Amino acid sequence: MAQTDEFGEELADFVHRIAELKNARAVPEGDLPAVLDAALFELDHAAGRLWPLYERLVSGGVSTAPTGDRLEQQLLRVMFQRFPLAVALVDRETVVRRMNFAATGLTGVRAGYATGRALTGLLAHADRAAFRSQVAAVARGEGDRSLVVRQQQDPEARVRATLTALRPTNEPRIVVLVVLQPADARSGVLRGATAADAVGQVLPDLSEATRHAALTDLLDGMTSALLTAPAGDPDAVLERAARVLHGRFADWVIAEAGAAHLRRVTVLGAPDGDALAGSLVKQDPAGCPLVLEAARGGSMALKVRPEDPEEFGRDASGDPVLLRANVTSLICVPLTDGRDGTVQGVITLFRTAARPVFSLAEAQTVDLMSRHVALAMRRQA
Repeated sequence: MAQTDEFGEELADFVHRIAELKNARAVPEGDLPAVLDAALFELDHAAGRLWPLYERLVSGGVSTAPTGDRLEQQLLRVMFQRFPLAVALVDRETVVRRMNFAATGLTGVRAGYATGRALTGLLAHADRAAFRSQVAAVARGEGDRSLVVRQQQDPEARVRATLTALRPTNEPRIVVLVVLQPADARSGVLRGATAADAVGQVLPDLSEATRHAALTDLLDGMTSALLTAPAGDPDAVLERAARVLHGRFADWVIAEAGAAHLRRVTVLGAPDGDALAGSLVKQDPAGCPLVLEAARGGSMALKVRPEDPEEFGRDASGDPVLLRANVTSLICVPLTDGRDGTVQGVITLFRTAARPVFSLAEAQTVDLMSRHVALAMRRQA
């Protein structure tokens, strides 16, 4: 492991110096010989230092752990998954490496969906910077930390996050173990209770049950609408899907058909947004960077308080659409069934200041429904 770390550090330094040499190509012609000498020196370093290090790593082979060690690792994995407290492993950028079953129950997000995404996406916007800073400090070896944060899906519920540094054998760098516990009686744990007592004192979260029931009802409504939509008419399918999402789930629903050549099919807006809705009907989807990125990249975007007000283009009067509609969160999802990656269209959802922002659990539900909509659009008459 020490040799691997040494090789990684040497290689990172080498790459950094090569990048500097590339930037030096713009120096005056008289100074180019010095740059050339430096480049040759770096090549000598790669041949004389990096290559021998690589050969030593390769010649060491892949060691096979004894049977007892493998069984112990399997036992530790099971203990991690079955641990009664919510636990997650993150890197210094708060990107989730692993998450146990209790953590998925507390956050409402599947481990497979959370892995590879920043844990800060589950937190209230105001708490994200502090959480990132504390995780980075723990990863630097500055000691364990603890802070109280709020989840995006339930800003009133306070969660205590305890952070400690770990160095697993299969990880190249220090990772941070995050233990999440409800911090007050409202979240189901009596004040003053210990971590061991918290497991048996968790009370049913009625607000979470209500949200889950609402998402289940939304899925049921979408399924019914798609099953009864006319086959061979993609525009009709899009309009039905938009009407299911409009009102009870999103304040604005904007649907486009196609991918290479996008065509706006329907715009369903807020009750007081008739003027803006009329403008969006005539808007060219090619002027919406967010929609174009979804159509070309085939990946969903979830944004809370979007930083760029022009991500959805401008209306007929030249004002940014996101500012004009007072958008606090949005979801832009391409419609693809996952079979060949073909994008059938794009659906964009807005929520305004009057409603809570979209949560990761809601975005996951929209991602699921988008595949169903794409399948219905490809159905032949």
